Amino acid sequence: MPAIPTLPIPPAAPRRAWAVSTSRRAGAVLCASLLMLLAACSSTKVGPGYYRVQSGDTLTKIARQHNTSVSELMRLNNLSNPNRISKGQLLRVSAKGGAAPAPAATPTPSPRPAPTPAASAAALRNLKLVWPAAGTVTQRYNGSSSKGITIVNKAGTPVVAAAPGSVVYAGNRLRGYGNLVIVQHSGDFLSIYAHNSKMLVKEGQKVSQGQQIAEMGGTDRSGTALYFELRHRGQPVDPSGALPPR
Repeated sequence: MPAIPTLPIPPAAPRRAWAVSTSRRAGAVLCASLLMLLAACSSTKVGPGYYRVQSGDTLTKIARQHNTSVSELMRLNNLSNPNRISKGQLLRVSAKGGAAPAPAATPTPSPRPAPTPAASAAALRNLKLVWPAAGTVTQRYNGSSSKGITIVNKAGTPVVAAAPGSVVYAGNRLRGYGNLVIVQHSGDFLSIYAHNSKMLVKEGQKVSQGQQIAEMGGTDRSGTALYFELRHRGQPVDPSGALPPR
């Protein structure tokens, strides 16, 4: 599986303050990793010959507004599918436009050192998960070629939250993961649910343990399956110690 960006943890702070701020921080880091959302997060003004996609826009609508054609917009922006544009995306609408504006610089926080295996193992002892989906486990965590668990079943099989928490990401802009849901839990844990056919939750939504959050699918992979991953302070960890035997 491709790497999901490491989610940095801020310097030690009161637990309540961390719980309140984690969702925003995790969502922001993920957005910064997604090409389409980089433009949306930027506060840079659009220069001549460029247009920032708004909610409800289509390439046909944008072409009409700028007296050009869909094929020309696709050529100028190296688009292979006219239906794949996103809110906040910066498009070139004229060949006469200058260079694209540089994105505004944002301060980068100093990353906190990754937890040691012993620290993660100790934290796992306080975490009790439920299986995120019924089915056959075809691949388990091994720390190298597999950073998570793959569960195979039929399309539409319910995917549930392995632990209570808050949804910090629900989208499909991270290549290799398809329709992806990420849930933030207590104890600096994140759980990742990839390749869903349908997502049933939104960012910022609170979920309970065992609550259905998606339906199993095969987006961005060959065959129907759920890829489940558990992270502690941004680092993949073996979830088997926190899951019931199967």
